[in-house]
Amino acid sequence: MSSDSLILTRREDACLTVTINRPDKANSLTTEMLRALRDIFRTAASDDDLRAVVITGAGERVFCAGADLNTLYDAQFGPDPWDEMAAALRAVPVLTVAAINGPCIGGGLTLALGCDIRVCVPEARFSYPVLKNNVLPGQYDVDKLKALTGPGCSAAILLGGDTVSAEDAAAWGLADRLAPREALEDTCRSLCATALAADGAHLKTLKSMLRGAAS
Repeated sequence: MSSDSLILTRREDACLTVTINRPDKANSLTTEMLRALRDIFRTAASDDDLRAVVITGAGERVFCAGADLNTLYDAQFGPDPWDEMAAALRAVPVLTVAAINGPCIGGGLTLALGCDIRVCVPEARFSYPVLKNNVLPGQYDVDKLKALTGPGCSAAILLGGDTVSAEDAAAWGLADRLAPREALEDTCRSLCATALAADGAHLKTLKSMLRGAAS
């Protein structure tokens, strides 16, 4: 199956929805899928008519289970596709929203942390099993997780291997909004409404100011 069919895009006016479409594999990401996402985000960054990007997962079982461990990339062959994808997402100059429709695990959290707003269903849970899997997360992920949740909660996730419920994620600041599954899309669209109606240059300047304050 090609990466084109595993990463779906839908454009509605000034909003782009990006869907990870591999529900039979818990929406885990292969190297080819990461490169497809990277290219989508890079294109979005240069789209003057775009005002918002929403990222979600196909199906109702999981948002994204992170890397497909059967296709781990060997860094000796060039730039790390995870780093490239994450950097491209963070460089999108308009509003980005993660519509977390299920468990958000490992690299799925990389996607969520790269977005401006995280909305999740009550059935969602969050984990980042980097210690268990003997891998290192990106430094941005560590910094953003700590900024959102504080040093104790971020240590519980990264060092303690905690799996965090949607309710706790909201209490800790990791999730910005809870929404019933049937209302997830509408909730995200409502959060995007002001950005969709905004002047593009003003929106990009405001996002730049916001990201500058957070870094």
